[in-house]
Amino acid sequence: MTKPDPKLVEQIVEIITHEVLAAMAEEQERSANPEGFQCKFECADQLCVKMCMDRTGNVVSAGAQRLTSTLGVIPGDLSLANMIDHTLLKPDATQQEVAQLCFEARKHNFASVCVNPTWVGLCAQLLQASQVKVCTVIGFPLGATSSETKAFETKTAIDQGATEIDMVINIGALKARDLELVAKDIRGVVNAAHSRGIIVKVIIETALLTDEEKTIACLLSKEADADFVKTSTGFAGGGATVHDVELMRKTVGPEMGVKASGGVRTFEDAENMIKAGATRIGASAGVKIIQGPSKQEPAKSEATAGSSKSY
Repeated sequence: MTKPDPKLVEQIVEIITHEVLAAMAEEQERSANPEGFQCKFECADQLCVKMCMDRTGNVVSAGAQRLTSTLGVIPGDLSLANMIDHTLLKPDATQQEVAQLCFEARKHNFASVCVNPTWVGLCAQLLQASQVKVCTVIGFPLGATSSETKAFETKTAIDQGATEIDMVINIGALKARDLELVAKDIRGVVNAAHSRGIIVKVIIETALLTDEEKTIACLLSKEADADFVKTSTGFAGGGATVHDVELMRKTVGPEMGVKASGGVRTFEDAENMIKAGATRIGASAGVKIIQGPSKQEPAKSEATAGSSKSY
């Protein structure tokens, strides 16, 4: 009889542990509030986030508390090009550059183009009849607009042709532990997008957060029914790291996507992020990445170097 893979057994135990802890916490909350609002729990790395909503789905409270749980899986293999959001978010991008972005995305069958909202309509036209999605950013890059503004911005972008939404959380609210506001922020965008069948990626801006804050942001995103968590905007002095992707994957488990964005410039960078648990890559260097491993020039011998001449 073949012995089971110890790593696989460990992963299964971790997932079961997570589900049991969450179920126990929810049962305790139902017992305490039999007629009250509904609360959900998500736990990872000895930290649990509780989000409570009223009967209409509005967030009424959110908080974090220490508990115990671990979680983590490695995503399945996917085609590299199909994992890349081909990105152009610089403020001085021109119509010609956006058109080139769309041409490259169609040619290489990237997952999406990711552009600022002003270019959504143009990209939707240029990518008609293709499988490439039109992704845009909401509350970008600071995340400091109101929840109502982000929801309105989401609806407008979808009306103009966006088929994926990347939103920035209220980073200051998270650091101040105003988790109810962070949850409301995410939930408003998710509701606006999911009502139209559009997926949402939540940018948590890892460069500005502690590991505990990253974990809380991921758990809030999961409880708000977001589809992905995303590392970075690329505008906060830091981008994706293997450590952060591993932490995010461990926190959200197998059912959510993890997008590594910011500083992913080579095939090797992308490969490392995927090994860490990323299921989507945000990069402006998509064409270079899919060309494969970087080719290192062979070292010149001393004889060749010493006798080199210009002809």
